[in-house]
Amino acid sequence: MAEFLEMGQNLLWAVYESAKATPLPVLLLLLVTTAVSTFAFIYVALFVLAPTPRPPFPSEKEYITTHPNGSITSPKPLPCWHDEWLAHRKEAEKIGDFSDKHTGTIEDAEVEMSVVIPAFNEEERLEIMLEEAVAFLDAEYGRQRKGKGKQNGSARKTGEVVKGGYEILIVNDGSRDKTVDVALAFSRKYQLHDVLRVCTLKENRGKGGAVTHGFRHVRGEYAIFADADGASKFEDLAKLVEGCKEVADEPNRGIAVGSRAHLVGSEAVVKRSALRNMLMHSFHLLLRLLTPPATSKIRDTQCGFKLFSRASLPHIIPYMHAEGWIFDVEMLMLAESAPSGIVDGKDGKVDTRPGIKVAEVPIGWKEVGGSKLNVMWDSLGMAYGLAILRASWMAGVYKRR
Repeated sequence: MAEFLEMGQNLLWAVYESAKATPLPVLLLLLVTTAVSTFAFIYVALFVLAPTPRPPFPSEKEYITTHPNGSITSPKPLPCWHDEWLAHRKEAEKIGDFSDKHTGTIEDAEVEMSVVIPAFNEEERLEIMLEEAVAFLDAEYGRQRKGKGKQNGSARKTGEVVKGGYEILIVNDGSRDKTVDVALAFSRKYQLHDVLRVCTLKENRGKGGAVTHGFRHVRGEYAIFADADGASKFEDLAKLVEGCKEVADEPNRGIAVGSRAHLVGSEAVVKRSALRNMLMHSFHLLLRLLTPPATSKIRDTQCGFKLFSRASLPHIIPYMHAEGWIFDVEMLMLAESAPSGIVDGKDGKVDTRPGIKVAEVPIGWKEVGGSKLNVMWDSLGMAYGLAILRASWMAGVYKRR
């Protein structure tokens, strides 16, 4: 051991003597070159190690539901606005026109509200969450369309009849339990035939991958993803819709995120372990340091209750890469980097500020057992994911449309 210490000391002394004998300009150049090379290596490594989402399998673009007689349907094709967006994108690349005409369009909505529920081994918690959700959705939207409005939500601005109805899309993320059976039994019990749809991913992708997949297939004027554990108070969806409308721009692009920030210091948070609370505060600090201005101001980025207007989806979903817990932050960063929504001001000027505005809405929330979060490892994964997102932001990946 002493020999190793002596070798280290001799090495440091040799480096010191060499630096002392080196001219100052050469020494400064060497330091700058070393710093730049180290930064470039880390920067490239982040992109090399970052996972690339796989394309969906054919079976993942299908869904099953129940017949009125209670039997299960054969697989049916899922409607997919994202496929048409890809066609628009290819046309944009061919003609060199990346305007909203080719990259921001989306098919008309068929219902007013889409609910996407990512589910991985949720047989014990899913039914309770669905009961609360359906009770609110039935009362608020009904199960039938009330009429047809214009694309991208302009119906609410022009006075046309607003769409009614809702859909629930459960994205089974490779569950190994009876999650699908529970969902279909619930559909059968409450006569949710073709209102509740189950799509199964062949391989587990993570929560972010499941939400992104579901959002590619939503038919609603608004789309929300909600955790299967039922921790969020579902009737607060009405608050999110109102918040989204308040920040929406002229094309009706807007986002509302459920927030638990007002609960910090409450019994629900205090009862958490000291380690979990410490990691939570550390993560929030990293968010403030590594995310761009608008995203860094959001106090709760991780609540699993976020609402998007249909018009905002083409500027976010096609560009998603994160499939783990950090995907929420990527969604918000993509919203921040979206092109401007042209809005005529009262003085006749045009608002060209980029980004889709986000409303942070306080919601009711409760701690639910059975969390799949591995506090230590998933926290490290989130930190790593944040570093990748920051590197991507600095490289301008999210600024090109």
